[in-house]
Amino acid sequence: MKIVHSAPHCHEIGNGVVNVAVDLACKQADAGHEVAFVSNKGSLLGLLAHHGVRHFEIDQEARRPVALGRAALSLRRALRDFRPDIVHAHMVPGAVLAWVVRAGLGFRLITTVHNAPQRQAVLMGLGDVVIAVSTAVADSMSDRGIPVRKLRVIKNGPLGSPRRDQRVPDGLPIGMRRPSITTVARLFRQKGIDDLIAAFASVSKDFPGAALYLVGEGPERQEFEAQAAATECSDRIHFIGFVKDPRCYLEQSDIFVLASRADPFPLVIPEAREAGCAIVASAVGGIPEALESGEAGILVPPSNPSALAAALTRLLGSSSELADWRRRAAANIGWLQLDRVHAETLAVYDEALAQA
Repeated sequence: MKIVHSAPHCHEIGNGVVNVAVDLACKQADAGHEVAFVSNKGSLLGLLAHHGVRHFEIDQEARRPVALGRAALSLRRALRDFRPDIVHAHMVPGAVLAWVVRAGLGFRLITTVHNAPQRQAVLMGLGDVVIAVSTAVADSMSDRGIPVRKLRVIKNGPLGSPRRDQRVPDGLPIGMRRPSITTVARLFRQKGIDDLIAAFASVSKDFPGAALYLVGEGPERQEFEAQAAATECSDRIHFIGFVKDPRCYLEQSDIFVLASRADPFPLVIPEAREAGCAIVASAVGGIPEALESGEAGILVPPSNPSALAAALTRLLGSSSELADWRRRAAANIGWLQLDRVHAETLAVYDEALAQA
């Protein structure tokens, strides 16, 4: 099969959309398919080339009409050269451009909705088949008018990613305090960083040995640093910044927290489960699905620092309960492997080609 993946870029900056697209492209190429990647280049180009994935450099996020026209012409030339059976678009600009230029090229257009809250996500319905990364995302897209007959659910599964192969984890933490609470997230309010800082400040007096590690970068970091500095436990709140491979932090953490206010199906939840962290996370979007409806982690209401603090108190106050939730998180993670995502995605391609 000849497959083209389309994403805005292929930089390794913690972007889950890009990570999923790159993982699939590499896995499909390893399986013997002829694969290309369309993006405005990035630091993962070497990995794609190592797996035999061809790259076409096209700026899909151009805004001016002239630049958009050039991007469409460039994409049509690339697709006419490559002659794909499948074009798999992972963001709205790539989906729209592929739909515009598809006349006479004979490919089937597959789209994946990674972030349903975005208003323009409904344009992913231009695909012949629309993949949602969780049942919650599929329900949202159905409510917004995408026909159910087009929708397929393929839940994210990053374990076994080629991005993690043979890499020495960077940013190796030295002397992490225990018990350690860690989040890996972009530093902005949608990820509930302010709620996590407030919850940690609430429990810190009862657990003076605990420390909080915030792994990630984002536009609101200064605001969160100011919030942390105003607490009495500021010396135990550590802003680590972006780390390409966060496993080195997850593997030394006791508790992983994701306090998101919206999240389709975060890749970091499977990674935290694999590391054996006890997990506390918001019951929003696809997070309950990633935690098997609370079997593998404690679910709390979003935007509720008090509930988050209560869950942290449960775990920090009982070594047996902490050990139990660590065990539960690490159990039954086979379905979170990339192999499953790869197989289910190829099945969607076959279905789309059969429909044609």
